[in-house]
Amino acid sequence: MNQALYPVILSGGSGTRLWPLSRAALPKQLLPLASDRTMFQETLLRVKGLDGLANPLVICNDDHRFMIAEQLRELEVSPSAIMLEPVGRNTAPAVAVAALRLMKADPDALMLVLPADHLIGDVREFHAAVTRAEAAAKAGHLTTFGIVAQSPETGYGYIRKSVELPGIQGVNAVAAFVEKPDRHTAQAYLDSGDYLWNSGMFLFRASVFIDELRQFRPDILSACEASLEKAVSDLDFIRLDRHAFSECPVESIDYAVMEKTGKAAVVPADIGWNDIGAWSALWEVGAKDQDGNVLRGDILTEASSGNFIRAESRLVAALGVDNLVIVETPDAVLVASRGRVQDVKKLVDKLKANKRDEHVFHRRVYRPWGWYEGIDAGERFQVKRIMVKPGEKLSLQMHHHRAEHWIIVTGTARITRDDETFLLTENQSTYIPLGSRHRLENPGKFPLHMVEVQSGGYLGEDDIVRFEDVYKRT
Repeated sequence: MNQALYPVILSGGSGTRLWPLSRAALPKQLLPLASDRTMFQETLLRVKGLDGLANPLVICNDDHRFMIAEQLRELEVSPSAIMLEPVGRNTAPAVAVAALRLMKADPDALMLVLPADHLIGDVREFHAAVTRAEAAAKAGHLTTFGIVAQSPETGYGYIRKSVELPGIQGVNAVAAFVEKPDRHTAQAYLDSGDYLWNSGMFLFRASVFIDELRQFRPDILSACEASLEKAVSDLDFIRLDRHAFSECPVESIDYAVMEKTGKAAVVPADIGWNDIGAWSALWEVGAKDQDGNVLRGDILTEASSGNFIRAESRLVAALGVDNLVIVETPDAVLVASRGRVQDVKKLVDKLKANKRDEHVFHRRVYRPWGWYEGIDAGERFQVKRIMVKPGEKLSLQMHHHRAEHWIIVTGTARITRDDETFLLTENQSTYIPLGSRHRLENPGKFPLHMVEVQSGGYLGEDDIVRFEDVYKRT
């Protein structure tokens, strides 16, 4: 009888080097970057067909929970659990709470730990590598995937492989984990053939990982046990206890366990892997035109080569430029040398320092009921487009500082305004006075689109007092 193999998808990153497309409220793993599917969805799809596959367990940021659930629903994938991290604590605690959760239902569970934001071009070879890693995991090893190096990369950590494990073909013992090298050292690693890129993907028994964590980092384990013991169910989510998880040290799985254990093993894998750590990575893996440009969106080029250009909302024209990254969104445009895109994070840091919010939100902001999008704003007014999905509803709420005027564009709206409830349809409108309790619902079978005009002395999103919310937001 085959042991069940549980994909554990880590989806807690923010992807700041892929700004302005990736932002805190909508990070890179939830975006369609290399295909029409999001990176998270591609991760889920690539495990299909593996032997003994169980439903995936997803670990994500609390702010992304409804988007994660929606993207699972689009693929008709039922997760074994969606666990919510109240704060980020790196990969060791995330993997620990997943292992503890799986062991409750299946003491012999195998975990295939996958970051949600990696690209793998050769899925067949990936499956073959998983099969080799599974054999090592069943023998009690903590197995990681080492990517066969194609170039002297300085942006990756490395794994130095040792001899092949006795009786397990295609899996090596780990001699050492190595930090990111300089260029000269990376070339020496490549020339030796003994070094692999550290992918951050793992396969092992949950129980073996917990035993090793107990030996080397009992402080992490005890905090994770407490956070899971005090966890609460919230709709379709498991909400880890904030206080207990916040007490957990911040540590990667490599530092906490893999560099210390005597059970580490590595599968050399040539699988077309890329962690999409910067815009240059998407140029490297993208389909290029005759001038070496990777283009996505409404784009015209003339006498330009080696560029990555992505247009989200309008025409972008490039003339006489080479080796640039140009990314256009409705509220921001990035122009960078392709060789400097690792420094995009510095621009994000400047946005934070200047207390701007373009690193957090796009103009279109997604909510569990649908989305809203800013159209115009000025002194004491703001205009938004709002879409409410069929059958969904906003919270029953009120505002201290603004009134609202709602105009229905398409669909049917059920309006609650203080003690009255009524329906509005296309081209009808209503007024929500300041201080009025109100709610917007879509009782129909088609999306509800409307325009909202806000007026008042303060128009921030935090001017919401919720009295009732089906999504249990505060």
